[in-house]
Amino acid sequence: MPSVLDISGRVVVVIGATSGLGEALALGLADHGARVVPSGRRRERVRQVANAIEAKGVATIAHGVDVTDRGSIDALRDAVLDRFRSVDVLINAAGVTGKEPTANATRETWNAILETNLTGALSACQAFFEPLRASGRGRIVNIASLGSYRAFHEVAAYCASKAGVLSLTRSLGAEWAPHGVMVNAIAPGVFPTDLNRALLEGTERGRELIMRTPAGRFGRPEELVGAAVLLSSDAASFISGACIAVDGGFLASGVNAG
Repeated sequence: MPSVLDISGRVVVVIGATSGLGEALALGLADHGARVVPSGRRRERVRQVANAIEAKGVATIAHGVDVTDRGSIDALRDAVLDRFRSVDVLINAAGVTGKEPTANATRETWNAILETNLTGALSACQAFFEPLRASGRGRIVNIASLGSYRAFHEVAAYCASKAGVLSLTRSLGAEWAPHGVMVNAIAPGVFPTDLNRALLEGTERGRELIMRTPAGRFGRPEELVGAAVLLSSDAASFISGACIAVDGGFLASGVNAG
């Protein structure tokens, strides 16, 4: 019998696939046979990731997107439909952050982070809703965060945006399940990427985060792929509005010292 985790041939759009966790998800899902379309603001990096996907023998296209521009998202959707005629999975991995005392944060900084992380995810979900519904097996996977659940020092805008992503996931998961579009999220634990590496490696902040992680280490980007495969597959046909924490036990943990 075919595996319910088989995603071979499914058309997956990964927004925010030009670096970090989004890139790892795009390449990992391609390894599992999905036809993956990576996208993001940096057009040169989009082409490089698309080339890496093609090197795996998987069909793709290279098309950039700016999640703060709804017209840009619509153009990406139309390009994917023109090439593949359908969309089965949307992964929202685009994200920005910034660390500063919240008392000094400007409205411009606050708005820029929420516009990308939260409003951008909403816009992508809206733009892709109809083709996902038409697929008959539509899946949306939003990338939440530990900051969806916990406060982190001097990144209030980021945490607020990711708490919003979790709430959006629950709302759409309930609203769109009757249409056959299952909306879920993954909350990565502490994964050093270009976005946060300077805050984590060799810092007191990084040492505290490892101390609070029962697994005793940072995560590796490829460790997110399994959860993404699950939520993109037929195994998720009755999962909607959920969030899977891939965090080495961080959220479950209390005291870790022996």
